[in-house]
Amino acid sequence: MVNFSVVGKKLGMSRLYNEQGEVIPVTLVKIYNGCISDFMANENKDFNKIVLAYGKVNNPEKKISKPLLGFYKKKNLDPYKNKAEFKVAKNLEFKTGDLLNVDNLGLGDVVDVIGISKGKGFAGPMKRWNFKGLRATHGVSVSHRSHGSTGQRQDPGKVFKGKKMAGHMGSERKTIKNLVIASVNKEEGIVCIKGAIPGHKGGDVIIAVKVSNK
Repeated sequence: MVNFSVVGKKLGMSRLYNEQGEVIPVTLVKIYNGCISDFMANENKDFNKIVLAYGKVNNPEKKISKPLLGFYKKKNLDPYKNKAEFKVAKNLEFKTGDLLNVDNLGLGDVVDVIGISKGKGFAGPMKRWNFKGLRATHGVSVSHRSHGSTGQRQDPGKVFKGKKMAGHMGSERKTIKNLVIASVNKEEGIVCIKGAIPGHKGGDVIIAVKVSNK
């Protein structure tokens, strides 16, 4: 069960060294200073929900729509560019106006990281599904990297949905589970997460905290 979630920007990968001198590959994420713009209690479920606003901008009157500015004015909150809705644990107390940022994360926290994978455009079956391709001899001509037959006989006489074929690759929502926060720099607002996470440099990722050591 996820306790709460924050949003950050992927900065890239680096490395840390433990006490034994072993290399630990990590991904650097700069955590946004988020503000809870709405809190929704669910009496019949084992979780509540929050709406997290993040991403402050200069000159919001020009960069944020008037309905959204009116929403923040009604709530007496500073305007933010983006919003996201998350589940939070019942035992945690949140209210409108509370901040969620790097201060809520701690060394050793177990997290799930959610992001949009890198887009790779239109890809063939060998790149997309790791097919080995057709033989390079015995009559195979100009189709060595094709996927071969896709259907059966007259019955059923069709290609079933979900068949592994060439098509658009990447740009999908991916979740990497049970990663560990290896370092926290609260002055810079940056955390180091052990291992790789989805997305390109500069892309937004969701960090869902499952086990907090704070």
